[in-house]
Amino acid sequence: MLYGIAAATSALFLAAVLAALLRVPALRVGLIDRRQRQRRVALSGGVAVVLATCLVAVVGNWTGIAPLGDGMGALLAAGGGLAALGLIADVWRLKTRFLVAGTAVAAACVVPYGDTGVAAGVVAVGWITCVALAFRSLDHADGVAGTVAVVTAFGAAVCAAAEVMDGLAVLLSVLAAALTGFLMHNWPPARVALGGCGALFAGFLLAVAAVTFRAGQDAAAGAGVLFALTAVATADAALVLLARRAAGRPLRRRAPDHLAHRLRRLGLTPQGVTVVVGAAAFAGVLVGALVHTGWAGAHAALWVAGGVLVVVLGLWRVPVYARPGEGAVRGRNRARRQHVSVVQPPRRSAESPVRTPRRMASSQVSGSLRVRNG
Repeated sequence: MLYGIAAATSALFLAAVLAALLRVPALRVGLIDRRQRQRRVALSGGVAVVLATCLVAVVGNWTGIAPLGDGMGALLAAGGGLAALGLIADVWRLKTRFLVAGTAVAAACVVPYGDTGVAAGVVAVGWITCVALAFRSLDHADGVAGTVAVVTAFGAAVCAAAEVMDGLAVLLSVLAAALTGFLMHNWPPARVALGGCGALFAGFLLAVAAVTFRAGQDAAAGAGVLFALTAVATADAALVLLARRAAGRPLRRRAPDHLAHRLRRLGLTPQGVTVVVGAAAFAGVLVGALVHTGWAGAHAALWVAGGVLVVVLGLWRVPVYARPGEGAVRGRNRARRQHVSVVQPPRRSAESPVRTPRRMASSQVSGSLRVRNG
């Protein structure tokens, strides 16, 4: 127990330090994302999370302080390879199909087919791919992806510990601690972001861990647990797909139509959006953990599904897309206001007194003195 706490603490401080150190090089090489008001955010936070998680996990396993057990080395290797692919996508903007193929290959290498079976294993590969890409899609606003990933990692660690999978629980705790250190720099207004590197890594590890500790158990309850653990990421992806399909917009083109963007349209501050999304993630993870440990029935996951449906349909009504020509009209109005403010001086009301400049007043006083003296 104490060794696990020491490993998690080391990961937290290491991720915080690396996120601060890697920010300046990322800004210099152009590894950035532009967010609201063209604010530049370095995409080096994911590299810090990956390095901190892998280094602490490998050192802890090598020294015997925090052994990971069988299969965790392959999971870290697959996650590290996927993180490298995400970093390439951050630098060169890879097409989505390459990310999908790479995530599917990495998932196919670590799914426990012996416990799930071949058919369920193939379904698990598809689900892991979707979850990893959904977490990448969450990294569109300050603090959102990191907060959801931290909450999910802690909940998944509790579920793994309940199954006496100590190595998996330690790895998830280290991941949660590294994400917490990253959040010190990602809280609104963010200075660094996860990027595809960190978001794919975190989403992949969380999805594979959930499949691992649910393998070989009741399929219906397992589906409910997996859905509850990833409810926020699922809701965000479903909302984006539904809105873009209904509006006839390309699915892969970026737009301000995610959960955080719509909550901002409702008047919430960036910090308020992060708190609300984090609370929703905590509610879903809590239900998933209770169902997994047997403290709640499998039907409890239906409440999470109902909440996701209400949120998606409710936020779908929030207008986020500009109407045709609206941007041009706003630009002309803004230019017209600037032109009027420059050309036309401010009008002075009739009741306001006319003030005499100081120079004119002093010249009049000097002239009157000369007349008197003459």
